[in-house]
Formats: sequence, C-alpha cells, structure tokens
Amino acid sequence: MNIKVSGITSFKQLKQLEGLDIDYAAITFEKDSPDYGGDSLPAADIKKADFDLRVTGIFSNPEMIDVLDAIDDFGLDAVQLNGEESPEMCDDLGSEVEVIKAFKIDPDSGVDVDKLVEPYDGVCDFYLFEMQGADSWNYLKKFRIEKPFFLSGNFKTSDASVVRSFRHSDFFGIDLREQFDKSPGEKDMAMILAFKQALK
Repeated sequence: MNIKVSGITSFKQLKQLEGLDIDYAAITFEKDSPDYGGDSLPAADIKKADFDLRVTGIFSNPEMIDVLDAIDDFGLDAVQLNGEESPEMCDDLGSEVEVIKAFKIDPDSGVDVDKLVEPYDGVCDFYLFEMQGADSWNYLKKFRIEKPFFLSGNFKTSDASVVRSFRHSDFFGIDLREQFDKSPGEKDMAMILAFKQALK
C-alpha cells in the first residue's frame, strides 16, 4: 500500500519522509491553507534532490501557468487537483507530470462515484477520494472506479486496522494529512512511522 503525506513545509521533512520510505510527499500551493508551503520550501534544492518519493504539488482551481511554474521550479513529479479543474486541464498537465484528481465524497448524498469520475477516466493517473470518516469507505465498494485511487479522511494511527482491512481492486494508497501534525505544517514523524508499521 502506498502512503502519501500531505502538507509538507520544510526540506527537512522531505528528507525525513524519504528516510521512512514514504511514497508521495505533497506540498500545498493553496495560499489560504495553514500548511501552505510554496514560499517556505527551497525550490532549487528540492528540484535537484535525488528523492525516491514522488514530490507532489496540491492546488485548488489554479491558473495553468501557476501549476506549470511550480512543476518547473520544484521539479514536481505529480500534481493533485482539489478543485473543479476541467478534464482538459488534467489532460494538459498529464503530459508533464502524474495527475491526481481529488473528489470529496459524502456517502449520505448517494453520489454515483463512477459517473462523477467518468469525464476524468482518460486524463488522470490517480483519483483521491476524501471521505467523511473511515467507516464510510465501504461506500466505494459498490463502484467499479477502474483507476488507482488514494483514500483520504479524518483518521489517525488507531484507524490503521480499518485501512488494512479495506478491499477494492483499485485501492492504491492512503493520504495522511493534518491529523499527523504536531502543529500546522509540522508533521509528527513518530506518528507517521507508527501508522506505517500498524499497516503491516
């Protein structure tokens, strides 16, 4: 199972996550976010670093030029799009990097996930589903999806057993966010390591 850690604000954190064999580390480029990292990280150092993890940029309804600039400045391997970005934008960015299209899923709404993602099937590499709690993930089992996806939600280390037991043929990885922070933008590496070990 792949692990993605979102909200990185320092180069030190990237190196620590590399040491923990984390698969994806995401920098938030949404300026109103408490873990915005676009100005605090040394772009040139990240670009020239030989990381095994995939450095990812998180955006919401960005201008295309801003995403392209970040890809070039930071040497991003992937972008995660959290807003209402069009399939055309995803397709254009897909020629540069891996594209993760994020969707907020409320099971109580009865949303048809397959219909929701259908316009993006041919233009994204991954989906990310932000669910309303770990116990709602079973809702996804009724849908085919047919593309690798990350799961995201308000969970912590004690939810590792729920993650470990989740079954879907396209389940690709888990997204760790602010619940694994010591403070906004400062990741608790001990918690991340404990979670990773609990997944085994």
